[in-house]
Amino acid sequence: MSELVDAKGLACPEPVILTKKALDAHDEVTVLVDNTTALENVKRLASVSGCAVDVTEGSGGIFRIDIKKGQGSKSACDASPEWTHPLGAPHALPGPTILVIASGVMGHGNDELGALLMKAFIHTAVDLEHRPDMMIFYNTGVKLAAHTSGVVDDLKALEEKGVRILVCGTCVNFFDLAGKIGAGTVSNMYEIAGALSTAGRIVKP
Repeated sequence: MSELVDAKGLACPEPVILTKKALDAHDEVTVLVDNTTALENVKRLASVSGCAVDVTEGSGGIFRIDIKKGQGSKSACDASPEWTHPLGAPHALPGPTILVIASGVMGHGNDELGALLMKAFIHTAVDLEHRPDMMIFYNTGVKLAAHTSGVVDDLKALEEKGVRILVCGTCVNFFDLAGKIGAGTVSNMYEIAGALSTAGRIVKP
């Protein structure tokens, strides 16, 4: 019997995350979505995973995506792009992978959109197969680690999965956030600079 994933009304990347989890546990999965963006993203995940995909458009703009694992198909958790390599690959530089977040938004242009993208990015990072070893927050990025942030629970989840999170103490004080940080360790520039100087890869979204 096919496992049902009702992803109607969910914003990116939640439909893909739920589908990935279902495919990790079941051979047949049916996903319901209500927009073409989610439809294409789920179809792409299934195709990369080596699965058969059948789409049916129903009333009210609802799409039914039937996914079935084929013989020799990869688990969804193995469906990483071929250019993604785990730390320790022969051509990878030694040292940790560090994710640097210097702002509460992702990209340049519209800040409202950038905030939505950053929230989705951090939420997605929780379920990545190759998570960063460390995340460093500075400048306005420290606000994401505050108790009132919309991503603080995701940051806590990342910590539970072994990701070390450093939050710039000077920035915390500058924005009057002392005692209001809900995830990570309030750190200093010596520790931050030391971590960056030993990084094998530094990623800034």
